[in-house]
Amino acid sequence: MATPDAHLPYQVPIDGYGRGAFHFAGMASEGSVLALPSGIHAWAPRQPSEIDAVALARVLAEAGRIELLLIGTGPDPWPLPDALRWRLRDAGLSVDAMPTRAAASTYNVLLAEGRAVAAALLALP
Repeated sequence: MATPDAHLPYQVPIDGYGRGAFHFAGMASEGSVLALPSGIHAWAPRQPSEIDAVALARVLAEAGRIELLLIGTGPDPWPLPDALRWRLRDAGLSVDAMPTRAAASTYNVLLAEGRAVAAALLALP
């Protein structure tokens, strides 16, 4: 049984996603993930309405090491609530919300370019 704080302790590209899981570094992780400078972490939210400042606490804690946060909102676009957008901006983060497929792809490109990028990705069905 995985521990609640189980994670891969370094940042890597997302190799694949779908059927409720993400694949990276030769592993698979069921459910949503945070891809942060500290590594790939399991993430509790399963739908956009569960994304709030509490769910993004780990992102906020690492904000000094992140320039851009990509939020993967599942299969469909979801407008980030203004209060959350401002909370992230107050922490010094630029943020862009988009469907998970686009967010994971953009994250991979920016990570390969050496950018200070992070992603909060809802799992796809």
